[in-house]
Amino acid sequence: MKHWIEAARVRTLPLSVSGIILGSFYAMSQSMFNWKIVLFALTTTLGLQVLSNFANDYGDGVKGTDNEDRIGPKRAIQSGVITPKQMKNAMILTSVLTMVSAILLIYCSFKESYLLYSLTFLVLGFLAIASAIRYTVGNTAYGYRGYGDLFVFIFFGLVSTLGIYFMFAKEMDYILLLPATSIGFLSVGVLNLNNMRDEASDKKAGKNTIVVKIGGAKAKKYHYFLVITAMVLVLIFAIIKNFNFDQYIFLLAYIPMIAHLIRVSKNTEPRALDPELKKLAISTFLLSILLSLCLIFFFSDIIVQIVNATINHFK
Repeated sequence: MKHWIEAARVRTLPLSVSGIILGSFYAMSQSMFNWKIVLFALTTTLGLQVLSNFANDYGDGVKGTDNEDRIGPKRAIQSGVITPKQMKNAMILTSVLTMVSAILLIYCSFKESYLLYSLTFLVLGFLAIASAIRYTVGNTAYGYRGYGDLFVFIFFGLVSTLGIYFMFAKEMDYILLLPATSIGFLSVGVLNLNNMRDEASDKKAGKNTIVVKIGGAKAKKYHYFLVITAMVLVLIFAIIKNFNFDQYIFLLAYIPMIAHLIRVSKNTEPRALDPELKKLAISTFLLSILLSLCLIFFFSDIIVQIVNATINHFK
């Protein structure tokens, strides 16, 4: 069980649900909520992330990309604690469970009333599962051709955030594109850090990520663009939505992000980038939580209520 938990890469899971949380709270701010939709959206997204991690372990393992040259933590197949056959079976099981969760999500959202919407999201579900597997598995794995960033941006940014909101509202609110793009960029940023760390071993193994294609120096600039643009887009979203001063509490999440950018700018050792993956992932999750709370709460009102309750307690 310990090895399977490690193979699932638990540290990546909070990042994967950031868009779901944000889209759900945005719907809640408009008096729309259904706990079943949120539950199955979370299980579907987590299933996709775990499937992607299993497939990445399997694909890189059987191709020999995960070898002694790799800097990051040893993968399950690389270390021999899980065999390729066992991992393949786990991928099949995870795919089935994820698809079942996706079907339940679609049913709870649209039931029998929106057949076209149901079919559209069913196709998206199949595409998401296929994309998670094809990232590093097979001779035409798109992760080996530099398209991993696009997959992460589309499915963990746009589809998760906009998709969950659409399931509530049955229509699109295009201003949500701003934070959805932000979550997508930050998710890509985590992948970019991973690829910056593994640049040398990936290049040697023929895994042509964007970092391998453009080089480490330009990859740093690309990383700055992803994180800074994400921060700016959320700020623009807050301004357009006329946030009160106390709703800007989400800016607290910018502090670790700025510190992260400073550490990346000073970095000269790829190995030192490994802890930054977790830090950026947690910062993204924190941003989604704070921004989500800002959509439904006025923190000044909460503070006033706490103060009044304290005063009344001591009277």
